[in-house]
Amino acid sequence: MLEVHNLSVQYGSITALHGISLSVPARSIVTLIGGNGAGKTTTLRAISGMVKPTSGRILFDGQDITGLAPHEIVRRGLAHSPEGRLVFANLTVMENLRMGAYLQRDSRWIASELDHVFGMFPRLQERREQQAGTLSGGEQQMLAIGRALMSRPRFLMLDEPSLGIAPLLVKEIFARLVELNRERSLPILLVEQNAHLALEVSTHGYVLETGRVLLSERSSVLRDSPEVRSAYLGG
Repeated sequence: MLEVHNLSVQYGSITALHGISLSVPARSIVTLIGGNGAGKTTTLRAISGMVKPTSGRILFDGQDITGLAPHEIVRRGLAHSPEGRLVFANLTVMENLRMGAYLQRDSRWIASELDHVFGMFPRLQERREQQAGTLSGGEQQMLAIGRALMSRPRFLMLDEPSLGIAPLLVKEIFARLVELNRERSLPILLVEQNAHLALEVSTHGYVLETGRVLLSERSSVLRDSPEVRSAYLGG
């Protein structure tokens, strides 16, 4: 579904990605783990068109999307829920969700998907007329995911969905993500600081270090790796 070949990204004189390659098969959950500055967020931003690669290719469903504008990438079915959630703080929950559907023209589909999002995250329905900036961190994360789903994605990228959220809400959010993957066969590329949780829900993992792929393996293998356990799983 997604293939990244020899992708490099520079910020001025600093090289953030050094020719990384990865793939996300259809119906799978793939995770990127690594320390701060490893290049995880830059990888997602390059895939979604928010930063321009200096070299390499990005193929989505067999089509080259390298260098396309972000709205064109969304139009093709690739949605990105960014680090820090970035909800529209002054808009209501409902207005945020409708912003996610700005490319959609089928009002019946929009109404049906709103029902689906509210079914996944009942808290959002309870707060549908509340300003997004007044929600808790966990509720804002639910809203960011819901907004991404309103774009009718065929592929979902999530950047640090557990960051700054209470453990109980983290479990709820991840349970909904696994449900989405299974029920809709929605492929997910996940960047997550909680390596334990990321490797538990994913099928395959990539370990990034200073902009390079250090390891690529099945998640179960990475969980049992002494090196990965020592560096990212607390021993």
